[in-house]
Amino acid sequence: MRKIASALALGAALLSPFIAPALAQVDAAKSSVVAVSKQMGVPVEGKFRRFSAQVSFDPARPAEGRASIEIDIASFDLGDADFNRETVKPEWFNAAKFPKATFVTSAIKPAGPGKFDAAGKLTIKGKTLDVVAPVTFKAEGGQQVFEGTLPIRRLQFNIGEGEWKDTATVADDVQIKFRIVTAKK
Repeated sequence: MRKIASALALGAALLSPFIAPALAQVDAAKSSVVAVSKQMGVPVEGKFRRFSAQVSFDPARPAEGRASIEIDIASFDLGDADFNRETVKPEWFNAAKFPKATFVTSAIKPAGPGKFDAAGKLTIKGKTLDVVAPVTFKAEGGQQVFEGTLPIRRLQFNIGEGEWKDTATVADDVQIKFRIVTAKK
């Protein structure tokens, strides 16, 4: 039995360079996903209070990396209870019908020292688009830190329907700012 265990351990050690790293869970206390838009020309920031993410990344082998993020739409917080109730309605996020937004990578490529482009599928309000998120990476105290800003157009995802399609009040451009920190190993 000991020989079999040793052989398995040796085999795993020899194959480890060819196996993608395990998915790491996110340190929620240090991570954030924020949407910044402009209302009547004034920046407005809303934070998603609940989300989960899994990341598998080795900066020496970015092409083998993968990540997925799932955001609880009803957790969007603009800092005002009335505004928060409005954003979950059908005209905006329609959280009852589309409770989650997701981003799943399809490719990660180097874009300079400590910088990467994470291509993938972004799904919001039932609509999926291909996007490329510019990401900075750094190792910090045994954790991996990924930060970036993904520009989107809200109307491409039908966020702000009916009278809210008019971009004179709420701009079409939205910046999704993220900081994802993996849990310590």
